Amino acid sequence: MIIGVPREIVDQEYRVALTPQGAHELAHEGHKVLVERGAGEGSSISDHEYREAGAAVVAGAAEVYGESELILKVKEPQESEYPYLRENQVLFAFLHLAANRELTEELLRRKVVGVAYETVQRDDGSLPLLAPMSEVAGRMAPQVGAHYLEKMNGGRGLLLGGATGVPPATVVILGAGIVGSHSAILATGMDAHVMVLDKSVIKLRYLEHILHGRITTLISNKMNVREAVRGADLVIGAVLVPGARCPILVGEETVRDMRPGSVVVDVSIDQGGCVMTSRPTTHSNPVYEVHGVLHYCVGNMPGAVPHTSTFALTNVTLPYVQMIASLGLAEAVRRDKSLARGVNTIEGRVTSRPVAEAHSLDYEPLEYILPLELPEAGYQGFLRSP
Repeated sequence: MIIGVPREIVDQEYRVALTPQGAHELAHEGHKVLVERGAGEGSSISDHEYREAGAAVVAGAAEVYGESELILKVKEPQESEYPYLRENQVLFAFLHLAANRELTEELLRRKVVGVAYETVQRDDGSLPLLAPMSEVAGRMAPQVGAHYLEKMNGGRGLLLGGATGVPPATVVILGAGIVGSHSAILATGMDAHVMVLDKSVIKLRYLEHILHGRITTLISNKMNVREAVRGADLVIGAVLVPGARCPILVGEETVRDMRPGSVVVDVSIDQGGCVMTSRPTTHSNPVYEVHGVLHYCVGNMPGAVPHTSTFALTNVTLPYVQMIASLGLAEAVRRDKSLARGVNTIEGRVTSRPVAEAHSLDYEPLEYILPLELPEAGYQGFLRSP
């Protein structure tokens, strides 16, 4: 199979979808790997390293897209890349289609096979391709919040951990998944007063256990969220519904009641954000103010630490890439239930229920399109392994 790796063009996105080590594995298996010139520079990977690994370095995106059957990306295609996409081409990337109607319609119109990293899901509900980036973003969120709480950066002038005789800042984390857990660990390590809210008692109990009771946990409901956020110095949005639009947990009235100079870091922004006043920002212009509260809503937070992020991401995506390249998509999803759940669009149809519901589009289970012999459980049942 011909596999293409274009250079990322999102604002200050320095990650790349394949490392030289991954290119070497694919080339060794007989596949042709095309890497756009300079694609790895932001992650401190040279074109020479790709060539040494067996990849072909080509001049531009048009050649990568034009020749490749499988496109590997980190971020979703941008408008200038749409014309490169073609029918039956497999696009493997973070797509976040539930929050992006324009891209959804474009993939459907061009009949692209859209396989989303963030919806590849195991039977136990875990998201193996989203997990490493969630870990990175979770660890970054308290650092980012601490930065913007400093007075010269627009915040209240607070040190997250306080000082002797001075109380620490209050960090409220909405969600106790991977992002929320890592945020809680880092914020606790910075000696902040940390409160974590989630609907799952099991997740909250686990966090209390590993942090030896150094955090406050609350069940997430409207009243608890409102009261906790109003008293917060830093709010970290860490809510995720796999493949779906993120629910709004914090309304504008609650933001208005926060203290001036407080900070919101909405890590959920890729899926629409969990704060009513959140809107996507970029690394070039990362924050804006609403009702005196600073909002940081950068959709590609891990792009700020690209060397770490690139290797963390490609460690987990490569086995799926190898499976698709060696077996073809149809056989690969027959053999792996989790990969089947990643298929969002194919043949101009939506095969992800949350994406269809987000945009009021028709939903068709994958087994109606490919002869997969799926169990009758439909959307949640998926594939039997051989």
